[in-house]
Amino acid sequence: MKTQQELDYNRIAEAIKFFRENFKAQPSLDEVAEHVHLSPFHFQRMFLQWAGVTPKQFLQYLSVEHAKEILKKTGASLFDTAYETGLSGTGRLHDLFIKVEGMTPGEYKNGGASLIINYSFADTPFGKVIVASTDKGICHMAFVDDGEQKALEQLKNTFPNATYLQIVDRIQQNALFIFTQDWSQLDEIKLHLKGTDFQLKVWETLLQVPPGGLTTYGDLAKKAGYIGASRAVGTSIGNNPVAFLIPCHRVIKSTGEMGQYHWGSTRKNAIIGWEAALKSGATESYLKN
Repeated sequence: MKTQQELDYNRIAEAIKFFRENFKAQPSLDEVAEHVHLSPFHFQRMFLQWAGVTPKQFLQYLSVEHAKEILKKTGASLFDTAYETGLSGTGRLHDLFIKVEGMTPGEYKNGGASLIINYSFADTPFGKVIVASTDKGICHMAFVDDGEQKALEQLKNTFPNATYLQIVDRIQQNALFIFTQDWSQLDEIKLHLKGTDFQLKVWETLLQVPPGGLTTYGDLAKKAGYIGASRAVGTSIGNNPVAFLIPCHRVIKSTGEMGQYHWGSTRKNAIIGWEAALKSGATESYLKN
């Protein structure tokens, strides 16, 4: 049985999908609310609680023009400056904040035979996730779209020889705080990842894209030191083992279009818009202080 949070996200996702498919017609609040079988008042209130902005504002964050504007920006924004001076809690999701440790050659080759992996399931604003950790950090996070058993099987396929315990530990709890709208109390997140040197470099470079920011495959390849390797970089992004924590959702087409996402284009739009709303709220809060 789905939780209320999952049901709410499914309705929000359906609304975002409706917005995307009917953008040129600029559907009204009443039209979208009717599509998701809610009253306009209830839909507006649910959306505000979920994203912190109105549906109309959220739609603006997903527009091609808005995405292009973000891609064109250079230098430190007011939001980034606030982070650098320690004034913005959301800015703590900086590349230096999430630490990446690659697995040893032995751990990589023997299927995790020496690893004890704790795992659990949790609700997020974008649906249920499975999150797994070793004693060194998060090794796996994925959205659960086809049931918990299949999600667990996919985890075990990655580390077939590891020992598994269904336990919620502090490492997992801390990582899951990333899905809240208050990151000021978030401790350092550590990742323990299975990947080639090339993949690890791409994932570490992805961590330099701040919340609310966007990049392209070409720019990411350049920053990672692999100019012209956009396709290989795209493959590494698709193989990202920790959804959301390594923000592959922040990579879009150079045209400003959102593009595809391993966990679905609707979810990608939802995450990008949610982060943009969160960043906008943090900036406004900073300006008022």
